[in-house]
Amino acid sequence: MTDGKRSWAGGRLAGLLDLEVPIVQGPFGGGLSSVVLASAVSEGGGLGSYGAHLLTPDGIGGLVGELRKATARPFAVNLWVPHPDEAAVPPDRDRMARYTALLRPWFEELGLPMDQLEEPPPAPHFAEQIDALLAAGPPVISFVMGVPEARVLDEARRRGIRTVGTATTVDEALAIEAAGMDAVVASGSDAGGHRGSFLRPVNESLVGTFSLVPQVARAVSIPVIAAGGIADGRGVAAALTLGADGVQIGTGFLATDESGASALHRAALHGPDARTTVLTRAFSGRLARAIPNRFTREALAYEDRLAPYPLQYALTRPLRTAAAARGLADYVNLWSGQAAALTRPLSARAYLGELIADTGSALRRPAPGDV
Repeated sequence: MTDGKRSWAGGRLAGLLDLEVPIVQGPFGGGLSSVVLASAVSEGGGLGSYGAHLLTPDGIGGLVGELRKATARPFAVNLWVPHPDEAAVPPDRDRMARYTALLRPWFEELGLPMDQLEEPPPAPHFAEQIDALLAAGPPVISFVMGVPEARVLDEARRRGIRTVGTATTVDEALAIEAAGMDAVVASGSDAGGHRGSFLRPVNESLVGTFSLVPQVARAVSIPVIAAGGIADGRGVAAALTLGADGVQIGTGFLATDESGASALHRAALHGPDARTTVLTRAFSGRLARAIPNRFTREALAYEDRLAPYPLQYALTRPLRTAAAARGLADYVNLWSGQAAALTRPLSARAYLGELIADTGSALRRPAPGDV
């Protein structure tokens, strides 16, 4: 271990997950994860992650096999715990007509046929996904949006799989610890992508990262991973100083060469528009943080009438796909956290190396007034 790592890279999280540095790459859904990114982070000593919530059970088994071939180091696979209302009866014809009518102007503007807005097929079933993932046996399984049932965590423990939950409030962190999970991600409202609140409404769970982390660290005994608005070594150092055992970085790794983000998305992350982000339901029906564009601004007036998740996400897929193919950033979900402006075009290994070096420097820097 280099001198730059020696003072901070050990600790509970690194020991728990067998890491050289307590840096976790945030998992991305919707095709934004990649095996090459996750393996690059794991090979660099951190924990690479892959968001698998849209994969079929067979796809999940194949994914774990690919990750094992790509790296001998620990890695994580992430799933979403479904909310009870997501299993509700599909909307009737009248409600579907209202949902699709709201999207008609944008479809017509891009010349997309409205018959693409027929009711989409059901999403993969969580129980089947988690059974496939447990059978595949990745080193770490992480969860967002809730706490899985006890039998899932019992089976993971029996198989020697570490489990990590995601909390947006102190109460959620306590629920994750009480369920017997091994570590908790304290995900502040600064984070990009979908908000994972599950005990209270999202608008009552928007706690900033550097307010949330010390409260969670004081409340629970399991390792705490800070997430949201962390993109450089100064942010890592700040999180560790506030009591975190490690950090999870999403947008910073999303902006690297190996991520599954499109060139359009990466350009936005590195551009001046990334200085501003918004919370929007326009793309998926669930609140998520993104770089604002024409679609988020125009849909704001209708957000209370949009289809719920996951229906809205499926209904907007043709729009998003066509816009991405044509290079039209105004209709693409540009997920981003609030620190995207700190990112630069880099490979994942180069970025991880900068994080390690800069964290060591920040922690060694004397405080103002020290001599």
